[in-house]
Amino acid sequence: MSKAERLKEEIGWLKVVFGILVAIDVSRIAWLAQNVSRPASLLVSVCIFAVACVTLGIIWVNRTAYRKIDELEEL
Repeated sequence: MSKAERLKEEIGWLKVVFGILVAIDVSRIAWLAQNVSRPASLLVSVCIFAVACVTLGIIWVNRTAYRKIDELEEL
């Protein structure tokens, strides 16, 4: 397998991971919107933390994908 083909496959997998993370993030944000009125709920606090972590994961995957795309252009 050539380096270009390998990079294309990695980018394909990153697209899948990106899509899954976005779906998780949107569903957590929707859940928060419905349950934010619960006063001092531990579950709401954990969900806010999870949204922050998943959002950071989305940013990381996005940057990684763009680095791979730039690397693919250089070939």
